[in-house]
Amino acid sequence: MERRIPVWLAIAAASLPMFMATLDNLVVTSALPAVHADLGASVEELQWITNAYTLAFAALMLLAVGLGDRLGRRHLFVAGITVFTVSSAFAAMSTDPTSLIVWRAIEGAGAAAIMPLSLTLLVGSVPDRLRTVGIGVWGGISGLGVALGPLIGGAVVEGWSWEAIFWLNVPVGIVAVPLALFALPNTRGARVRADVVGVLLAGLGVLGVVFGVVRGNDAGWTSGEVLTGLIGGGVLLVAFVLWQARTTAPLLPLRFFRDRSFALANIVAMTFSFGAFGAVFILIQFLQVVQGRTPLEAGVWTMPWTLAPMVIAPLAGIIAPRVGTRVLITGGMVFLSAGLFWIAGTMAADVTFPTLLPGFLLAGVGMGAVFGPISTAVLARMPQHDHAKASGANSTLREIGVALGIAVLTAVFTGNGGQLTPTGYVDAAQPAVMVGAAVVAVSAIVAAFLPAGRSAHVPETVTDDGLEAQLAAASPAPVA
Repeated sequence: MERRIPVWLAIAAASLPMFMATLDNLVVTSALPAVHADLGASVEELQWITNAYTLAFAALMLLAVGLGDRLGRRHLFVAGITVFTVSSAFAAMSTDPTSLIVWRAIEGAGAAAIMPLSLTLLVGSVPDRLRTVGIGVWGGISGLGVALGPLIGGAVVEGWSWEAIFWLNVPVGIVAVPLALFALPNTRGARVRADVVGVLLAGLGVLGVVFGVVRGNDAGWTSGEVLTGLIGGGVLLVAFVLWQARTTAPLLPLRFFRDRSFALANIVAMTFSFGAFGAVFILIQFLQVVQGRTPLEAGVWTMPWTLAPMVIAPLAGIIAPRVGTRVLITGGMVFLSAGLFWIAGTMAADVTFPTLLPGFLLAGVGMGAVFGPISTAVLARMPQHDHAKASGANSTLREIGVALGIAVLTAVFTGNGGQLTPTGYVDAAQPAVMVGAAVVAVSAIVAAFLPAGRSAHVPETVTDDGLEAQLAAASPAPVA
């Protein structure tokens, strides 16, 4: 006799690890000044503490989906939780920046297995009549993890220590593993050959480019190590494109880019993450280093920005079929750009919260208007059987945008003499945030060339091939 699992238990089993993984994307930003003070981490090392997680996640997510289809989704999901939990414990015990960076990368590898498989397992565990409710709860928890990251991180760092943000993951992981084994089925998908060569070429290529950008100011833009990173990374990325054109089971089928909606939406998504998360990296440290705010105060100050998408994203999803995704995406990018320009223009050592508030609200409203519609635009003209891979590609490119945004904006910051000291921080931070705002503004122009995207059609059923589409649309924020 088949055992019945309560729906709420299946939702908890799939959502709890996902919340843990999404929370760790921004929770670390509040701890960076404390890590700098305790471990003596440089600006460059602080970037890698953030980007190691992001790059590992981006590089391995599509591979994790394929391995889950072959080996069993629950098996890989539980393995991801285990890796994430163990690496969190070692990250908490790190005594130098290098070991923290290494464990953050391993943590990102675990998150790469958690995030894309959580929704797939959830949908396979609930009855059809409750599927929409389950996906909605899952999406809300995902968005909450991102929105509360700076706030929870600030509270934990201020109340305990920076190590505690990693220790919190351990009891959650200990509970999540048996819960997943009990409540979730071990489903499988199409047994397609994993494109390991593609993963290596793309991952190492992006790593090389980011390394070159990060090291440019310190080592010199014409130095051997920087040129090796930039040129070598570029060559590997070209090799990745050539490999995708000839392999029989590509990680990212190039035919996707023949579709204007997919191609332009991914450009917008990548630059969106570039500007928004690069600016957050600079801003959180400004509030603590220059203004002397506690980590918790910095998290509270940024709440209008991080929480606004929780309200705006659902509204955007409701009106998108009527006004079209192009209007929402273009308008959202304009709002985000205006918010970043406002923040850069008003940033000063003695700036007050009411002065920054309009910028926070503009950025938050802009992000909320983009999250759902951009995922819809990516999949608008994709056949159903391509939805999983297309949505996974979109999530991957958004994560790459996060890494590049942090690297480039910090390079602008350090290139203008910026250091983690109150003196001179503002003069260096303003042009950095301005660059992020300008990139988002140009992206708004690109968004204007998207198809209108007006549609009232809503599919009645969701197949395994369409689950990643639901994943991207349900989650109101990119996973970092």
